[in-house]
Amino acid sequence: MGIIKKVNLGTVGLGAGALGYLGLSTTIVSPLPADDPLWRSKSYAQFNTHHNASTQDVCLKRIPLSKIKPELLQRDGDLALEFCRGVWSGIGYRFQRAYLARKYQGPATAGQLWTVEQLARSTYEPGTQLTDHFEVVEKTPSEITVRCGDSPRNPNPRDSDGLFAIGAAVDRERGEAVLALKSCFFNSRIKVEGIQGPMPGWIELLHRWYSRLLIETGSWRVTR
Repeated sequence: MGIIKKVNLGTVGLGAGALGYLGLSTTIVSPLPADDPLWRSKSYAQFNTHHNASTQDVCLKRIPLSKIKPELLQRDGDLALEFCRGVWSGIGYRFQRAYLARKYQGPATAGQLWTVEQLARSTYEPGTQLTDHFEVVEKTPSEITVRCGDSPRNPNPRDSDGLFAIGAAVDRERGEAVLALKSCFFNSRIKVEGIQGPMPGWIELLHRWYSRLLIETGSWRVTR
């Protein structure tokens, strides 16, 4: 029993330490600023036609440029693409990827990205579908936006819909790379009255910790 107790305490300690690190190394901003480009994007206009309230936030992580792989700073767009690859192929997403693969990988989804290697090599052009839950809808040199909430095989309005944007920018003044995971979830099927987004508070909290995990493990792909 003493050994079990020590293992349990050690596990709790590691878990608390990991959460503490994620909390200190990342920042959550909610709601999104009124001037955020997402509100003017063609994807937001296309999918949230009812202008319903949304659950929205952005998770940020700043990294000194000295720690970024130098080859990713040579051409515009390379840093954001490699970070995107890191998010989807990284350890943080592997449990969800494996879960979705067990449920949905098959002949009907053979054209989608499923393996870690595929997720790590894709250029994430618009139309790319991954793990039967995401589809790239916009791509710029600084941000890759995917639609989420349901299978990309369902192009229709949905009770659960949203946009998830993976971005990276260089802050030359501070000498840092700024990684970002931006989320906006809404009901696109019907008009919903009120100002409350569709995600309950406790799920929103879990989502934000998951964003912190994804941005941390995704950042490993761009750092030396």
